Amino acid sequence: MLWALLPTGVVTSTCGPASLPRFPLWSPVVWLAAMTSRQRSLCGLAAHGLWFLGLVLLMDATARPANHSFSRERAANRDENEIIPPDHLNGVKLEMDGHLNKDFHQEVFLGKDMDGFDEDSEPRRSRRKLMVIFSKVDVNTDRRISAKEMQHWIMEKTAEHFQEAVKENKLHFRAVDPDGDGHVSWDEYKVKFLASKGHNEREIADAIKNHEELKVDEESWPQTQRLICLSAGSQAQEVLGNLRDRWYQADNPPADLLLTEDEFLSFLHPEHSRGMLKFMVKEIVRDLDQDGDKQLSLPEFISLPVGTVENQQGQDIDDNWVKDRKKEFEELIDSNHDGIVTMEELENYMDPMNEYNALNEAKQMIAIADENQNHHLEPEEILKYSEFFTGSKLMDYARNVHEEF
Repeated sequence: MLWALLPTGVVTSTCGPASLPRFPLWSPVVWLAAMTSRQRSLCGLAAHGLWFLGLVLLMDATARPANHSFSRERAANRDENEIIPPDHLNGVKLEMDGHLNKDFHQEVFLGKDMDGFDEDSEPRRSRRKLMVIFSKVDVNTDRRISAKEMQHWIMEKTAEHFQEAVKENKLHFRAVDPDGDGHVSWDEYKVKFLASKGHNEREIADAIKNHEELKVDEESWPQTQRLICLSAGSQAQEVLGNLRDRWYQADNPPADLLLTEDEFLSFLHPEHSRGMLKFMVKEIVRDLDQDGDKQLSLPEFISLPVGTVENQQGQDIDDNWVKDRKKEFEELIDSNHDGIVTMEELENYMDPMNEYNALNEAKQMIAIADENQNHHLEPEEILKYSEFFTGSKLMDYARNVHEEF
């Protein structure tokens, strides 16, 4: 999403009256308005209807889903030809906006088979698939999964996400490198990016070539993209500025302002590059750091998004937000337990190929379902806690484990 690339802060929406409530740029209320408008537009809703719908949703401050990452919905709504960096990265613990990735455990357990356990799937088939996965993780075939076995599996599934990103990047790079010379300049990318937002590609290219002032007005963007931009209170030039900063960061030394296919992969997927991962961490710290010391305290990390809730459901969401982030901060991110998270600690926590982190995650995942406290995961346990591992609850776990084996 475009707004996910902008600094976190409180802004006033420009797509309606000045009296609209104010939200942080990464507020899920803003995301919900954008996603709802996008879905409606696909059904042929008129432009004024889209604007009105976004306005109504933005004014609803009583249902702020504070800590929902919606990663599967985001992936489903992402255009396969989209050439901007995604806000959700599979197998990475934090979103680009600093939210916890609520699907992380499912992503590192299922790998590229995430869609194989939809709620509409036939339960018996889903149970069988889950037991097949169990057998693959259980390398020594003792019918229980150890932390080491789970760690190796997590690393393998994370590698699958990497491979998927590399495959997608080849298509995206081809789209922005029409002459096929293996290099893309910032100007070439800017032309393709603006063309994807509804601008005339030839006019943009000619203006850049002739060194003319490039006036980018989001009013010329397609309605859905314009609503996303306006809902976040951003301007098209500001979006381009953030993309340009990220582009330059992805340009490995010696800097030539031209990205190769590998550098373009780092631009879209910072988890593939140590330098870009550092850049992503700096962006998140900048957005959450309230006192400017370039590190995060617990109060800063668990700070709630701006807004108010007026019902119990909203209060419960807020309570869960604080609870989840506090646990993550204290148990996993703050490695030396001094109450402060440095950029180095956050970088280690977010590195998807960190084997030590994978082992910690393996232990945590086993502990969630380890009812007999033997520090191993057994078939009955993984079926009982299938919702944690797959996103789908498979009923009658005790009886069905014998059927599947």
